[in-house]
Amino acid sequence: MLIAEACTAQGRSFVISRLGSNAHAALDKYGGHAFEVGEIGSRFDALKHAGVDAVTLVGNLARPDFKSLKLDARGAILLPKVVIAARRGDDALLSVIVEEFERSGFNVIGAQDIAGELLAPAGLIAGPVLDEATLDDIKKGAAVAATIGGLDIGQGCVVCSGLVLAVEAQEGTDAMLQRVAGLPARIRGSQKEPLGALVKRPKPTQELRVDLPTIGLATIEHAAQAGLRSVAFEAGVSLLLQREACIAAANRLDISLYGFSPEEVAG
Repeated sequence: MLIAEACTAQGRSFVISRLGSNAHAALDKYGGHAFEVGEIGSRFDALKHAGVDAVTLVGNLARPDFKSLKLDARGAILLPKVVIAARRGDDALLSVIVEEFERSGFNVIGAQDIAGELLAPAGLIAGPVLDEATLDDIKKGAAVAATIGGLDIGQGCVVCSGLVLAVEAQEGTDAMLQRVAGLPARIRGSQKEPLGALVKRPKPTQELRVDLPTIGLATIEHAAQAGLRSVAFEAGVSLLLQREACIAAANRLDISLYGFSPEEVAG
């Protein structure tokens, strides 16, 4: 929705190409078309017919059941390559998808290239000034996130008083935070006495045009429910959605919203 609004504000022409019915109803007013995940050729033909020369991949998609995909001819040809890539991890899978778009003549651009204001800035954005203990947790979390990212596991983790409470895998950030909220109170913070940090950053070999770490209102609310002191992310390569609402929520919930640089957490 945010990308559609940015394109409209900039006077860019665009087409919404949905993955089946997997799109927010608010996008209905923009028209466009819908194809299933495996209808690759049909989607590309529709995009070319509409005069599209560049694409931006946005939104979440659960990994499909490859055995039951509805396929067109091109999808059937691509499927073995997709299955092999999927076994290697999400990064490999996304790379195959990006390559297929490019091989078909489309320029793949990042959401941040259309709506640069979505990129999270550096420094303290909202909430209380971070103390030394929380900064140490962020630094450790950044190292952990880089390690699991290098293994193509996930983009984030939770660290509290030097203890790694959770790492993000296929469940996603919000589910990970809900899991942390269910841990014993003695090893995590509380809403009255918050501790620790959620830390997110891109995977070391990530294709930065797709799947950047994303922080939204729900992330901040779940982090507060888990008793965390801070939501931290690598500045300039993370997306901060609904920025004003996030800032208001962080201030209301007394949780720090913080963008760090790679240099700040190195070593």
